[in-house]
Amino acid sequence: MQLRDKHRIMDQMAIKRALTRVAHEIIESNKGVDNLAIVGIRRRGGPLAQRLAKRIEEIEGISIPVGILDITLYRDDLTTLAAPMVHRTEVYFNINNLNIVLVDDVLYTGRTVRAALDALMDLGRPKSIQLAVLVDRGHRELPIKADFIGKNAPTSKQEVISVYVSELDGKDEVIIQEIVDS
Repeated sequence: MQLRDKHRIMDQMAIKRALTRVAHEIIESNKGVDNLAIVGIRRRGGPLAQRLAKRIEEIEGISIPVGILDITLYRDDLTTLAAPMVHRTEVYFNINNLNIVLVDDVLYTGRTVRAALDALMDLGRPKSIQLAVLVDRGHRELPIKADFIGKNAPTSKQEVISVYVSELDGKDEVIIQEIVDS
């Protein structure tokens, strides 16, 4: 599959503004940060979770727990993957009775979030789980909806949303790419 850049929908400042707004929405929705923790879905959800936690700490003056969740073994397409790479889940706090904000870069079919919910439930029994995404692109296959959205970006099924974060990619931007025949 080959991709061609079509349109940049978020640059570094747009991502920063979106995360700041989402941080405020999380605080407002939870009436503060008591019993709150943030868990990012591994790869780009991890750095986004760290950034959200940092913004919340800057706003509220309180540090909240942050973890990173590997969902590889929970995916429903595991048998179709050639050699899945399993990474470590880094949730070093007890999630029981916490309000967890699950963070991912793009919400598409909902299958990644379903896998993350299963993985989280294997770690304990949170009081609630809320979903924060940087970009919601539509095309849900499962009844999953984000509670906090940085940007809605309706796309066609012939398009892909690529999120780049400086921690992994050396730059911050969100690009809509078009699938082209080779």
